[in-house]
Amino acid sequence: MTDAPVVLGVNRTQDASICLMRGSQVVYAIQKERLTREKHHWGKLDDFRNIYMPHLPDLKRPIDVLVECYSSDTEIKNLSAYEQELAETLTISPDCRRARISHHLAHVYSVFHPSPFEEAAVMIIDGQGSPVSEFTEKWSGAKDVPSNWREVSSFYRSDRQHVECIGKQLWDRNERRLVGLGMFYFLLTQTIFPGEGNEGKVMGLAPHGDPDVLGLPPLDVDGAQVTIPMRWMETLRERERFRYTGGDRSRFTDAANLSAAGQRAFEEAVLEVARWLHHQTGAENLCFAGGTGLNCSTNDRLLRETPFQRVFIPPAPSDAGTSLGCAVYGLNELAGMRCDYRWENDYLGPEPQLADIEAALSEADDLIVEHIEGPADLCTRMVDLLCVPKVVALYHGRSEFGPRALGHRSILGDPRHGHVRDWINSKVKEREWFRPLAPVVLLERAEEFFDIRRPSPFMQFAAPVQPQAAHIIPAVTHVDCTARLQTVGEHDDPFLRSLLQAFDARTGVPVVLNTSFNRKEEPIVETPAQALDSFRRTPMHALAMPPYLIRKRVEPEPVAPIP
Repeated sequence: MTDAPVVLGVNRTQDASICLMRGSQVVYAIQKERLTREKHHWGKLDDFRNIYMPHLPDLKRPIDVLVECYSSDTEIKNLSAYEQELAETLTISPDCRRARISHHLAHVYSVFHPSPFEEAAVMIIDGQGSPVSEFTEKWSGAKDVPSNWREVSSFYRSDRQHVECIGKQLWDRNERRLVGLGMFYFLLTQTIFPGEGNEGKVMGLAPHGDPDVLGLPPLDVDGAQVTIPMRWMETLRERERFRYTGGDRSRFTDAANLSAAGQRAFEEAVLEVARWLHHQTGAENLCFAGGTGLNCSTNDRLLRETPFQRVFIPPAPSDAGTSLGCAVYGLNELAGMRCDYRWENDYLGPEPQLADIEAALSEADDLIVEHIEGPADLCTRMVDLLCVPKVVALYHGRSEFGPRALGHRSILGDPRHGHVRDWINSKVKEREWFRPLAPVVLLERAEEFFDIRRPSPFMQFAAPVQPQAAHIIPAVTHVDCTARLQTVGEHDDPFLRSLLQAFDARTGVPVVLNTSFNRKEEPIVETPAQALDSFRRTPMHALAMPPYLIRKRVEPEPVAPIP
């Protein structure tokens, strides 16, 4: 094995993903959904043969370390078939070191080792839980745990040499009573919105409701153990009453009130569990991962209302991030190398090639394609469009690994006009009117607009908007006067920073509206061809794909208030 081993981490769960590292350098990390265009795509047999290998040529290099994690009972039963697939598709080094680790341990290695901390408490709160298996790490309270039990949350004390599990919450699948914070929010979401991955809708709807009107109790919290009161379970079965339909005002009110009550119950329970964890560890720092780590309203309260001095949440805290955790585990525990990788940005996708951009544009006779020399000139042209106001998509550099668009696969707008948000939600994203859109802001000016005193590069915290700023940036100020912001400092993405500086110079506002570059029910775009297809199918006015600015020959409708 060389001094810089090639390490492959594989996540076989929901939001399937892979991460390829060479030593501490991430060659790329990517979700399966970006390649198949199916949101939250699960890992399945033949993924390497049919999906990863055809699109990712770097996988042909010999693999020195291979680590996998699973959370699906069905897929664990297919281990021998997965083994055969890997043997037939990958080039495995003769002395390749291999392991399969638990789903939660993969979460731990995805959040702590790439964090800025030397030691921390680690909190993993997952969705519906993952099966206890032979891959599950042992902890001090472990006994002979039946295989039908699932781990729904795990808690650790970690430093650069050791990871110590200090407790878990388990759920017996044979018991009818459901438990856990992740399960609670899943059931809450399923009551209000059908389908998968709609937790963000509940979080956006909650500020429109009254959390007290339904008279629902808090969740039952005992240390790390969270159970769901029967009053809640009875209410969550009333889907006909609480299902959001979009038209009926009374149905909207009921859905909003339930969202508000559920969000508050969830937040209060997370805070109580975090305080328990602090009491157990005495740690100053908290690392938080698992699907619930995407709840940015809760995250801000974790920092403000618990004894932890610093809170780190990675840009990919959900299952997708576990492939990076697997790779980091392999580098650290199997190759015996200290991992120097840190989550300084989330631009981990494969580097797009100019040849691929030009190949996609060679078939764009229906569009106006303008080559613009220099990033500064392109930023100026984008600001010209934003100030009209028009809506501009941005595709450049490596894609974001997590679910947030952080300025590489983004749709941008002028935050000074509330109808820009409404127009994007209605005409471009074709989604619910109450969904907030996010601000991206120059770090050194952030405190003028938001109550925040720290960098927030991954859009993981919903900070209060300063009262004097709310009327200046209404398109990114939610109804509760908060915003899920992304800060851009001097060492962050240079192109995005230049764009913000140019917009600030023109308008005096160092903030731009930002949302993910995708259409309704689609993953974020990954390739130039996907970007062009999405641009064509929406009424967006321009697409910046450096060094090109792309517009439509027939000018789309103007951004105007929605009737």
